[in-house]
Amino acid sequence: VDLFRMNCELLATCTALGYLEGDTYHKEADCLESVKDLIRYLRHEDDTRDVRQQLGAGQIVQNDLLPIIIQHGQDKALFDACIRLMVNLTQPAMLCFGKVPDDPVFRHHFLQVTSHLQACKEAFASEAVFGMLSETLYTLLQLDWEQRQEEDNLLIERILLLVRNVLHVPADPCEEKKVDDDASIHDRLLWAIHMSGFDDLIKFLASAQSEQQWSMHVLEIISLMFRDQTPEALVSAGQARTAEEKHRDTQELEALREKELAAKRSRTLQRGTRHSRFGGSYVVQGLKSIGDKDVIYHRNVHNFKNYTHDMGKAVRRVPKRNRQARECKDKRRSALNVRLFLREFCVDFLENCYNRLMYLVKESLIREQTQQHDETYYLWALSFFMAFNRGNGFRADLVSETMSIRAFHYIERNITNYYEMMLTDRKEATSWSRRMHLALKAYQELLLTVNEMDRSQDESIRQSCSVIKSNIFYLMEYREIFLTLLRKYDETRQPHSYLKDLVESTHLFLRMLERYCKGRNSLMVQKKRVRRKKSRGQKKPSAAETSPEALAETWKVVEEELKASGFQSLTESIVPFDATSDTPLEEQRTDAMVRVQDALLIRLGPEALALLRAAREVWPEGDVFGSADVEPEEELELLKQILHEDDDDAAELEEEELQSVQVFEKEFNFLDFIKRFSNPSVVRPYLLLLKSYSKNTPHTNHCIARMLHRLAVDLKMDAQLFQLSVFNVFNKILSDPAAAAYKELVTFAKFVLNRFFSLAAQNNKAYVELLFWKNVGAVREMTEGYGKDGLVLGKKPTWTEEEEEELRNLYEEHRHSEVPDIVETLLPLLSDSTRTRRQVVTQLVRMGLVDSAKELKKQKKGTQIVLWTEEQEEELQMLYEEYKDSDDVLGNIMKKHTAKRSRARVVDKLLSMGLVSERRELYKKRSRSARGTSSGKGMYSLVCFSQDVPLVPLKEANEEAMDNKSFLRLLRKLGLRAPANEQETFWRIPAKISVSQLRGAAAALSPREEEPKGGEEQDGSRSPTGESQETEVVSGEQRAQALRALLLTRKRKHHSSEHTGTCGNYRVVTMKHRKQKRRGKLSHHYNVVKAI
Repeated sequence: VDLFRMNCELLATCTALGYLEGDTYHKEADCLESVKDLIRYLRHEDDTRDVRQQLGAGQIVQNDLLPIIIQHGQDKALFDACIRLMVNLTQPAMLCFGKVPDDPVFRHHFLQVTSHLQACKEAFASEAVFGMLSETLYTLLQLDWEQRQEEDNLLIERILLLVRNVLHVPADPCEEKKVDDDASIHDRLLWAIHMSGFDDLIKFLASAQSEQQWSMHVLEIISLMFRDQTPEALVSAGQARTAEEKHRDTQELEALREKELAAKRSRTLQRGTRHSRFGGSYVVQGLKSIGDKDVIYHRNVHNFKNYTHDMGKAVRRVPKRNRQARECKDKRRSALNVRLFLREFCVDFLENCYNRLMYLVKESLIREQTQQHDETYYLWALSFFMAFNRGNGFRADLVSETMSIRAFHYIERNITNYYEMMLTDRKEATSWSRRMHLALKAYQELLLTVNEMDRSQDESIRQSCSVIKSNIFYLMEYREIFLTLLRKYDETRQPHSYLKDLVESTHLFLRMLERYCKGRNSLMVQKKRVRRKKSRGQKKPSAAETSPEALAETWKVVEEELKASGFQSLTESIVPFDATSDTPLEEQRTDAMVRVQDALLIRLGPEALALLRAAREVWPEGDVFGSADVEPEEELELLKQILHEDDDDAAELEEEELQSVQVFEKEFNFLDFIKRFSNPSVVRPYLLLLKSYSKNTPHTNHCIARMLHRLAVDLKMDAQLFQLSVFNVFNKILSDPAAAAYKELVTFAKFVLNRFFSLAAQNNKAYVELLFWKNVGAVREMTEGYGKDGLVLGKKPTWTEEEEEELRNLYEEHRHSEVPDIVETLLPLLSDSTRTRRQVVTQLVRMGLVDSAKELKKQKKGTQIVLWTEEQEEELQMLYEEYKDSDDVLGNIMKKHTAKRSRARVVDKLLSMGLVSERRELYKKRSRSARGTSSGKGMYSLVCFSQDVPLVPLKEANEEAMDNKSFLRLLRKLGLRAPANEQETFWRIPAKISVSQLRGAAAALSPREEEPKGGEEQDGSRSPTGESQETEVVSGEQRAQALRALLLTRKRKHHSSEHTGTCGNYRVVTMKHRKQKRRGKLSHHYNVVKAI
């Protein structure tokens, strides 16, 4: 980029920094202010990173900033500002743009920024630069924590970030066409770090207890230092070649020599002394062309063996979604002096830093104190340094921190998470696949280390190894992880190297498991089984038991019994929870409340009281079961509320399918475990890896051959390999000039082919079977004979070949569609309309199109995600602002909102929009009523007429009274309201009429009625204002939540009829009774209007 195209202000600011004359840099007077101006410009750059590109084109880092910190490092303010600016300028391009841009214009800017970073990296490969950084960092680390200021910590962090950024810059493949053992820019940068002593400071930060806050920065720098290295190359650096390495090199040279000799012999046979007299055209008998005539061949006869009908055709372009995943960058061997320095660094790091640093990083990851994806550095360090330790004279104590069951569990959990994210986040599937590969490498290294510990001479190490093996072989998650990964392998997302590591890890695990089983008579392992059952509820109580009259009678008996016993619970040693249950103790609180209610329903008052008190001791929080100093009368009232709490607001319960995981132990059989690998979805990945047999290492080919040998020989499932693509690979191996180097593969291929031709002599359909992958049932049919008309061993006819092909085509057509339930889409498209959903799902699993029926599980109704539009969000915000001060905010919003959403969706949206901070703000508010003192029963009167209450006549005399005009005039005098329109049938008590007015009218209408006793008289004379001034002692909100949980639990037990309050000969239907009970508000409506 031409400097004249640079922004004028940027150019003036860069000029004001100073100038370089020879090796001396002369800074200007306002150099510090210019550096700060550049920082300010970078803060306001646009999406194209124009400022960064112009500064990179002007080489500000190389010509100005680096000379300033080298020659003017004593100016602390200027040094700090330059370090701060360089940290910003060396940020990775991926961090600047967020991802690799898809747009061509932004992709160009991305590449420009990367090229400027590569130029900066070359400038940093100087001992003078890192000497200054090391000196400054050493001075800061010498300060005690009492003397160290906040500015010092910031400078330490910025220096570490600067080194991290420089090491992170990728190599330029066009500029660095270096061969192995040649020094690249990255090697020169590492050598500058070593010569300046910066690597010693890194080791100090990793081992010092007072510097643990930099642990994540240190691990990231170390991982970038060893980016292009392999543990094997570092272990062998400066060492004499072992016999195994010499033998391996000899085998490789022998294979190359055989190929060269075979090619030479082929050329010799084709080379004649003079031109061929048989040049011309030939008719190939038996080989038909497109016109059903014999093929006419126009080339040399010697080349006819390579003839195919596809010769000359254009290669079909593979769709992007079906292309194989690309491999990561190949490793390269650095210069010898760099490898020796890195080898010594690894030795010192393992002896002094590894265990402590890995512990700190693991704790930070568990506590989520790190940034996103930082666990990948932990996984890399685990696999790299444990592999180096294993090759450099294995010592178990150096890697003891990561050699535990916790490490196995952590890595297994990450593998599962990465796989799930790879499926869901399709745009970043490649990144998730690389992380998954990294986690697999770490898991593989753990197994290799365990295997190395098993061969140790130290008895204590072998005992520790035995404990680890017993755990990983016992638990199903560790035992079946490789089987699951093989079945889930996808070549379009996971590269060839991932499959290689997966096959080798599977081979190692099976070998360890087989050896472990041979040393024992029996092995017990844990198994998990998912049991499905329908929740049909428990036995319903009869209507008589839950009617209001029956509950009142039950409460009367229980109350008298408790008063007679002096509120003494007869069972003091009762336990309110089930200690043997898998349900956590916190979740058993609702069950305890159900037990209290059950005891009350069967009229066991003392037992219910004992349960209540025991539950209060176990769950004292929130005073759900009453406070610690609760009075007997309050306990009595709480028991009454629990007894009367019912599920009258529950809708009809639909039968829902519940899944419970049953854990049990069973005796392990190794052969039965191997049978689970006899599946086309497992054999297919092995075949993909076998296709590249010439590029595989001898160990990889041995792992493939061993697994196929287990299936074909040990399980006698050789017919599963009778597949055309497998035979094609075998044919290439047998015809390979270097076949002598693959003796194991050649022997196995001949064995399988001999078995096939022996079977083909007896079964004339064997050649047709070559076209299909076969499961266990198909293999049995092929070897033992087919049944008549598709019947095998008396089974009902299943799917025909035409139906299977139809199902396969329909599934492939709709598998990438966005339909929520693909099975429901396929059912109406099948030619056989009698097929059920279960049959289609089972067939899809049997054909290997899906791995498990869980992937096709029917989506439950009501779980679809419905997006909110901008207009709906604005409407919701306006409604909230309008009703936020009302008593029922959520209820009013639900009535007025035009979009149909459930209450839970509305609450979640209000929380996500930040309109409310917690759910309790949306609970319906209630006015706290006074706690009256009833006559011996300790009842609390909660009067809450929220709207007009209809007056319903129940008896014939009541209906006649409603037809009496005098009686109707009396009702009008009392203030009652007649039906307003044709939609109302009954008279109503207005909400504005108070309880005291109604009671006064009732007393006037019945003057000779017996006066109420003490507590009732006082309650009747008390003013409404006095009632509203008292507050309840028990926490109403917590009790409401407990009663609401009780209500949800009781739904699974029975249904009951709708609650109605009865008064005299009239039934008063409270319209808000359901909502009030849902919130635990047990209101007793005293209606004093009587029939005349």
